[in-house]
Amino acid sequence: MNVGIILAGGTGTRVGAGVPKQFVKVREKPILAYTLEIFQNNDNIDVIEVVCHKDWLDEVENICALYGIDKKKWTCAGGTSFQESTMRGVFNLKGKINEDDIVVISFGVSPMTPQKDIDESIRICSEYGNAIASTDIDLCTCIKDDEYSTTQNIVRETLKGFANPWTFKFGELCRVYEEAADRGILNAIEPHTTSLYLALGKRLWFSQSTAVQCKITHKADLDMFEGYLLLQEKRAEENKKKSGGTVNDYL
Repeated sequence: MNVGIILAGGTGTRVGAGVPKQFVKVREKPILAYTLEIFQNNDNIDVIEVVCHKDWLDEVENICALYGIDKKKWTCAGGTSFQESTMRGVFNLKGKINEDDIVVISFGVSPMTPQKDIDESIRICSEYGNAIASTDIDLCTCIKDDEYSTTQNIVRETLKGFANPWTFKFGELCRVYEEAADRGILNAIEPHTTSLYLALGKRLWFSQSTAVQCKITHKADLDMFEGYLLLQEKRAEENKKKSGGTVNDYL
């Protein structure tokens, strides 16, 4: 079984919209709905779990009902931090799925993740035990001495940037969180599942990241995502004119 875990517990303070950013509407539709539809429409995803702030659980149910997200099987209340919310989502699946099942973890505010990246992450994880969507770094890089200057270079060819999604065999993922909790390191490192794996000396395997994967963090990201939707609609309209049918057939 392949399970999509959608993390939708953030507060979105940097977007400044008055509601958590995953519930901000773009073209009259919540961002979370776009992300859920990606996993709903992926042939390799069997079921979905949504991890959400406890005050917004009902809204998740409303979104799933309104947009036909019938793969959503579980909803789990998140914690007080990103790491705790992820761990709660993982542990909520204990006794519900098998150790060899695969979990594909995604930000709820990553509404542009390509289907082929999800598929490839599942393939790589099946072979190696995990798969992190990754991309080479194009910018020149450095280590900052402070917030204003640097004297330390990093060769960018030695770097990879992690994208969305990140995918794991369920059994090992549970053991990683259990060990991290026992050793008291959950709050001592950068708050990401990949950081836990590396802190415990585990190898991470790269999977493809084929497109600009807009994670909604700032107000400008909302404009980028709306532009992406407009471009998709334009392409669908052009395909319709060439081949017939309706625009919805090509979205």
